[in-house]
Amino acid sequence: MEHIYFCTGFPGFISNQLIRELIRQDEAINKIYLLVLPQQRTKSEMEIKKIEDDLDGMKIAFEIVIGDITKKHLDCSLEVYHELQQQVTHLFHLAAIYDLAVPEKLARLVNVVGTEQVNQWAKGATVLKRYTYFSTAYVAGTREGCLYEHELKLPKSFKNHYERTKYEAELLVEQLKKEIPITIIRPGIVKGHSQTGQTIKFDGPYFILNFIDRLSFMPFLPYISSKRDTVVNLVPIDYIIQATAFLALYKEGAGKTYHLTDPSPYTASEIYELFVEELYKKKPKGHIPLPISQAVLSIRHVRAFLGVEKEALDYFTWKGSFDCSLAQEDLAASGIVCPDFKEGVPAMVDFYLKHKHDEEYQIKIR
Repeated sequence: MEHIYFCTGFPGFISNQLIRELIRQDEAINKIYLLVLPQQRTKSEMEIKKIEDDLDGMKIAFEIVIGDITKKHLDCSLEVYHELQQQVTHLFHLAAIYDLAVPEKLARLVNVVGTEQVNQWAKGATVLKRYTYFSTAYVAGTREGCLYEHELKLPKSFKNHYERTKYEAELLVEQLKKEIPITIIRPGIVKGHSQTGQTIKFDGPYFILNFIDRLSFMPFLPYISSKRDTVVNLVPIDYIIQATAFLALYKEGAGKTYHLTDPSPYTASEIYELFVEELYKKKPKGHIPLPISQAVLSIRHVRAFLGVEKEALDYFTWKGSFDCSLAQEDLAASGIVCPDFKEGVPAMVDFYLKHKHDEEYQIKIR
């Protein structure tokens, strides 16, 4: 049977890269429908042209469906909505607000209401073989200790509205596992490509690069101290994409939730040292107590100067670890493994230095 895909989140970087990888891995793929916001049509058409140019003669049909996940029937005509339900064999739901500083109302609209609408579509799909939902490992919120793939427990609190709404959205998808063959993907903090360093925005670990770069005028670069040094789970986009494409097509992947996280993550201090050494060929010296860093980052003008969202600090002090045994077990036959973070630092820093002045990469700091 030919595979017909339906993807949300295009022309976003992860959706774009995942489609390319799926084409490489799935010989049965025939057509790809892309749900696109009206204002993203032109960019989507350009991205499709780039993908087609890289296909080396392969014939894959692409069709843009103008719509909106936050609206009833995905803001499509009923004719198109039902036609998709009768044709699509593989659904990939990636559309979400990923900003750590996102306001609650917007996060809830896109992440929760949007997922509800996609779920409604999925429940009416007649030939659906797999629904792959892109979540985050940080649905764990403020829970600490060892966190397992089979768990989806309500934590006492969340670090931000992004985490809370992604937890609520995953809960909605989890409840459909009894009705639909679903695979849930929970990545760690996504960074650029392990070999090229390519990314589309400087968030997550790139806030630390911003911080170091903008304080380079100082005679030395101090550590940001915490009473407990914690691990930070950074995962390159190429691992996320390759693993997701494999698991979405893996027969035994239906009904499972996977942590696509680094099984051997580095500590916050180690990451900071690696960045400073790669940027300036020296080690950090001295310490800034964490409460002082938090107080300073509560001032918007300081945040803007440093290029750091204050919410990012929470991930460098949170003491949780992700068990990814199931993902590793099911990926074993594929040969797909998470690259060592340290090995990818030179490419990551090189890409950052080449593009640090490009506004399109920098996040608007609130």
